[in-house]
Amino acid sequence: MSVRVASPLGGLRGRRLLVARVAWAAVAVTALAIVVFSVPSSFEHFRSVCTAASGVCSERAIEQPTPEGVRALREAGLSVRSYAILNVVIDKVFQLVWFVVGVLIFWRRSDDPMALLVSVFLVAFGTVTVDPTGANALVSSQPAWWLPVWSVEFVGEVCVMLFFLLFPSGRFVPRWTRWLAVAWLAYILPKDLFPDLYARSQVSESISEWVFLGFVVSLVWSQIYRYRKDSSEARRRQTKWVVFGTALGVAGTTSFKVPLDFHLLGGDTPFVLLLLKMGFALSFLLVPLSIGVAVLRSRLFDVDVLINRTLVYGTLTAALLVLYFGPVVVLQRVLLVLTGENSALAVVASTLAIAAMFNPLRRRAQWFIDRRFYRRKYDARKTLEGLSAKLRDETDLDALSDDLVEAVRETVQPAHVSLWLRPRAGSNRSMKEWAG
Repeated sequence: MSVRVASPLGGLRGRRLLVARVAWAAVAVTALAIVVFSVPSSFEHFRSVCTAASGVCSERAIEQPTPEGVRALREAGLSVRSYAILNVVIDKVFQLVWFVVGVLIFWRRSDDPMALLVSVFLVAFGTVTVDPTGANALVSSQPAWWLPVWSVEFVGEVCVMLFFLLFPSGRFVPRWTRWLAVAWLAYILPKDLFPDLYARSQVSESISEWVFLGFVVSLVWSQIYRYRKDSSEARRRQTKWVVFGTALGVAGTTSFKVPLDFHLLGGDTPFVLLLLKMGFALSFLLVPLSIGVAVLRSRLFDVDVLINRTLVYGTLTAALLVLYFGPVVVLQRVLLVLTGENSALAVVASTLAIAAMFNPLRRRAQWFIDRRFYRRKYDARKTLEGLSAKLRDETDLDALSDDLVEAVRETVQPAHVSLWLRPRAGSNRSMKEWAG
């Protein structure tokens, strides 16, 4: 069962629908052509060995192996050719997943303006904008591809802002956020036309980074405002799916990008770079998949259960890691002072302690998250547990009916409750009501 993404403009019909579909087809065909025709140039890019200084390689050709990296690959049982093939496969699978999800949304909802925007966003953003390495390699080898690559990349940058400003209702909420879209366009257009514009000085580059951070904060705030003030239950479910997938994707990719952003790794360790790239791709694929579920199948799956389990086991994992490695380090230090050598006793003791604390910690984390984030469901469960205890001990039918009506009122919170009972002999009471 699917939920249509509501649009204040209604569905597209007639000539408008035809124009929209033709425009989408132009973007999709161009993006797919870039993905396909960039395969040879991407392969050559990853197969090339960077022989420049290590600092230059780490900044401008971080994914190309250095001579030391080639030796490291051979020690790992890989050739440079195999390394290049694996990089190309990871890139193309990543891009095609974004593309396929966008095509599915277009196929199912091409008459819905909001769904059409989502589809264009996925098709353009995922194939070129997220990681333009392959597209840039294509332009370097065949400069005639510059305009198609730039066009798709620009469409992806525009659509990502429009997506987070409009989803899921298709309206700017609050209305002044439409000016954020205009400001974003003014920010990215000169940056794309003149790539070195903001890199000419440290001050302009810092200003650009702060402006970008301001856009991100504004998008987060607009989504929170929309969720609280202007969303139905169905739209809130869609928003939860998108936020859930985006949050996990960003959190996952950040851990894989930090070593690259701080130049902790480079072409000297190509095998590690390959593993980081695979982790980045798998993590960030949660974004298009969650968007696809939000648009097409949000009612089939209960996102609250996923969010709850993620919070519980994420908290549990972090707590167990701290409780495991902390005692290991402390006990190793103590044993080193006492015996003069390291011992496996610290590891064994910590492992046994973690095994004993797993279930109590999980229950405690579940209790805390239910009380903090799912208060209504927590209160409802406590009410039902109390009713269950009363049903085992209570024998008076009138008292039981009172307890049952009260439990329904507290858990479901209806406007009116009526309980019909078969009248007992000599009694005129057959119905108990509550209204509120």
